[in-house]
Amino acid sequence: MATSRNIIVAGAGIGGLTAALALARCGFRVTLIERAGQIEEAGAGIQLSPNATRVLISLGLADRLRRTAVTPQAVVVNTASGGRLARIPLGNATEARYGAPYWSIHRGDLQAALLDAVRESPDIALRLGTSVDDFVVHAHGVSAACRNNNVAADEHGIALVCADGLWSGLRHRLGQRTRPEFRGRTAWRALLHTERAEPAFRAADVQLWLGRDAHLVHYPVKSGALINIVAIVNDRWSEPGWTAEGAREDLLACYSAWNWAEPVRAFLALPLRWQKWALYDLPPLRQWGDGPVTLLGDAAHPMLPFLAQGAAMAIEDAAVLAACLSQNPDDPAAAMRHYERARRPRTARVQRAARSNGRAYHLGAAEAAIRNFVLRVAGGSMLLRRYDWLYDWRAPAVAAAKIDMLPSPRAGEGERDMA
Repeated sequence: MATSRNIIVAGAGIGGLTAALALARCGFRVTLIERAGQIEEAGAGIQLSPNATRVLISLGLADRLRRTAVTPQAVVVNTASGGRLARIPLGNATEARYGAPYWSIHRGDLQAALLDAVRESPDIALRLGTSVDDFVVHAHGVSAACRNNNVAADEHGIALVCADGLWSGLRHRLGQRTRPEFRGRTAWRALLHTERAEPAFRAADVQLWLGRDAHLVHYPVKSGALINIVAIVNDRWSEPGWTAEGAREDLLACYSAWNWAEPVRAFLALPLRWQKWALYDLPPLRQWGDGPVTLLGDAAHPMLPFLAQGAAMAIEDAAVLAACLSQNPDDPAAAMRHYERARRPRTARVQRAARSNGRAYHLGAAEAAIRNFVLRVAGGSMLLRRYDWLYDWRAPAVAAAKIDMLPSPRAGEGERDMA
């Protein structure tokens, strides 16, 4: 394939890997550049809703992912004291309603499936241990200033996709001075062998427990062999990073207050190792790129995890970006602006909805009583329908003469979903 069709993707996280695969499927040559010397199967669990799994399946990843993914049967919402508030059906219900599955999966398994597909593609060149420090736009496209073991070299392409994450240096190079904002929450994460948990915590469900100033989410990963546990607390600790060790006693102290049920506290005492990270997001950006350069995933729209859509939005980005470039390969700058116009309203809406959920999860007693009443009265099927705007999204057809995006729902619709 001619080098004139080369697209540079900076960052081999979930968004960058998916973008490389989607672009290669559209006939482009891709140079995928990753700062890390190796891509490790690290992290914890993530949820992949139908809007994301639909894209991944279209990229031929279904068999790889089904080896370890779990299909939760429901989102079960509980009070901190153990009262049932709602059961939102997933499983067959999401397959029937949205035409794609809802999966929970270890992040490392998703990343490994994407990475294997990237390495198998003859149209993707993966450069590990290499950073993109800067770029220059010129008449023939863009040149990325790269560095590997202190050896500088330029990579040339018709476009540059900056998928370098929350603390993106390339976002700054694009003139965006807005920095991620700490949102007063800390996420504590652990993995637990399923057989160590009491039966009530082993169900093939996403379980959500709501308390004052804290909540808890857990669900199965690794074909059900492990439980991914995420405990979120209001906190002033704001140290950037993803792998800080957390003292179990500190977490348990947070859940000893208020009205947390004893079985929940006993469940949280089981993991021996916890990691914690401060939660940041970024106010919606008015502009993602310039010329044949744009942002993707967390570099463009980092979001809080309270709608389980961070990875999903990066995956959607990748599909739309590939479609836009395939429709206008001779004018990458115009294709990038088309991509941004298609994506910015939706990702901003998801950011707002995630923040809204975060507030709703941690309400005090009086407001929580109203929330709980609404959840009980609405019922699971009604709550699932409120996700239609999110889960029923379809990627644009890359072969069509015109990209046909689904119409956006009315502003504000569905932004107070409870899970």
